[in-house]
Amino acid sequence: MAEQRDRYQAGVMPYAQMGYWDPDYEPLDTDVIALFRITPQDGVDAVEAAAAVAGESSTATWTVVWTDRLTDCDRYRAKAYRVEAVPGSPGQYFSYIAYSLDLFEEGSIANLTASIIGNVFGFKPLKALRLEDMRIPVAYLKTFQGPPTGIVVERERLDKFGRPLLGATTKPKLGLSGKNYGRVVYEALKGGLDFVKDDENINSQPFMHWRDRFLYCMEAVNKAAAATGEVKGHYLNVTAATMEDMYERADFAKELGSCIVMIDLVIGYTAIQSMSKWARRNDMILHLHRAGHSTYTRQKTHGVSFRVIAKWMRMAGVDHIHAGTVVGKLEGDPNVIKGIYSNCRDSFTKQNLEHGVFFDQDWAGLRKVMPVASGGIHAGQMHQLISYLGEDVVLQFGGGTIGHPEGIQAGATANRVALEAMIKARNEGRDIWNEGPEILAAAARWCAPLRAALETWKDVTFNYQSTDTADFVPTATVA
Repeated sequence: MAEQRDRYQAGVMPYAQMGYWDPDYEPLDTDVIALFRITPQDGVDAVEAAAAVAGESSTATWTVVWTDRLTDCDRYRAKAYRVEAVPGSPGQYFSYIAYSLDLFEEGSIANLTASIIGNVFGFKPLKALRLEDMRIPVAYLKTFQGPPTGIVVERERLDKFGRPLLGATTKPKLGLSGKNYGRVVYEALKGGLDFVKDDENINSQPFMHWRDRFLYCMEAVNKAAAATGEVKGHYLNVTAATMEDMYERADFAKELGSCIVMIDLVIGYTAIQSMSKWARRNDMILHLHRAGHSTYTRQKTHGVSFRVIAKWMRMAGVDHIHAGTVVGKLEGDPNVIKGIYSNCRDSFTKQNLEHGVFFDQDWAGLRKVMPVASGGIHAGQMHQLISYLGEDVVLQFGGGTIGHPEGIQAGATANRVALEAMIKARNEGRDIWNEGPEILAAAARWCAPLRAALETWKDVTFNYQSTDTADFVPTATVA
């Protein structure tokens, strides 16, 4: 009784003493578990910092409040139960925190994130805080609809199997008139691509109203499909100022016969889930451009890892997500990218510390997301892309198609021939990682567009140190 009285005495006490630290706690199968990278201020104990994160992301405030006793407070408190130093990073700690499932509204990414990445990220006793990974319990996953289409059904609708899909972003992404924009789309699709896409910041500007773009793009899609006998598509970006505007644009895209629409990450979690429900009702593929993510995913000590964003977006319900290329111009450590792709495509993602995956994750039958690789890639990297990323991926060659010296259609043909030559070689059992340049050179003997592409971009690479890398690497042992 005295212990209870002391616990609820008015005033300030350490978070750990308030019940937010419990090293003996065994997480329940129904708990949401978050792994944070914590960098405490000088003089702040790591365990107290972890308890503070648990408290401030669940039920605590800076002082004792007696109204806790009006709740099932022991159950509702998040519990930091494990703290360990980050390998090779002095002053940083991994903190494992378990949250009762009752703390979250079913099927709501907005509510989940309001707790997990809410005010706690501005907490003064911390120099920095990063959400590295989460374990989402099956009980919670089953409250989300997930992707409206999924990889299997998308391939069936497109009638394309056994290879990556090919795409490109229209360039320049801003400034073209609707008619010229549509011409780019037609040339790329006619040359052999499966998709062309709007970029993240093309919406409805003075130089091209959204309705004009939709009309010209779908004219291009239909003409290219008729000319090639293949299903073609263009990601029509319906991102807009309000949900009413977005629904209007999406409805028009459907009316024109599009099989896919696109949204940007910056529209927010509620809008993403709303558009996912629309796509499910209307049998549309939903493409998500991750515009804005690097403002909080790229830095290693503060923000949110993109592997977590990928999990949230699979739950929210998108069919495509830009997830890194490894070899392109954008951030992408090979191991980290593998972990992100696993979260998109696995039925059950196994813990793999080398890939930055800290938890086993049963996806409970949630449909799979098709990762998209884009940004600074070209035909000469085809063997690397397939080796790193596999075949359930969209490879988007924007500049690598539209910047081709012989024109857009030739650029698309170069990419298609490079892809099919590499898939054929892989299926024959060849070592495409080591023999890739030789395979491409042989294909280029009979394909002038591929030969020109290889000559133009043969020396183009983006070899920079990644800022987001895994903290655990294999250690060689003596046999």
